[in-house]
Amino acid sequence: MIIKGRVHKFGSDINTDDIIAAKYLNTTDPKELGNHCMETIAPDFSKNVKLGDIIVASNNFGCGSSREHAPIAIKGCGVSLVIAQSFARIFFRNSINIGLPILELKDTNKINNGDELEVDLSKGEIRNLTQNSIYKSQPFADFMQELVQSGGLMQWIRKIKNTK
Repeated sequence: MIIKGRVHKFGSDINTDDIIAAKYLNTTDPKELGNHCMETIAPDFSKNVKLGDIIVASNNFGCGSSREHAPIAIKGCGVSLVIAQSFARIFFRNSINIGLPILELKDTNKINNGDELEVDLSKGEIRNLTQNSIYKSQPFADFMQELVQSGGLMQWIRKIKNTK
């Protein structure tokens, strides 16, 4: 699975309240949540995202309260992938469950805001097209790619049930 997009760079400890403020938790509509994604720390974020763009962050992305709203908001605004040095465990699981791919990369410091990346999830290869460099991460497991391509865990389960 290949993903190509422009980088939106964030630092460490981006929590779920930063990703989507609590006042918007009265809906699970991806588009509505996406309209407010990151607005408390980057007010114009959702207006600047183009479909397929990529978030790159430092450590502990998605920390804080456990809510599926956070990865839904990220996916809902058009982001196709999140790359960080580390993720909060519950954010990691929620992302996979809703069909948002995420990759851990040991050092994200060399990737800049606005860089164009091409990411091969199967190989764990991140090509920075702007800087003409390549970074390696763990490949995204085949099963997790299948979940993402299905649109998330629930859609994958429905697909499996319909094929039996």
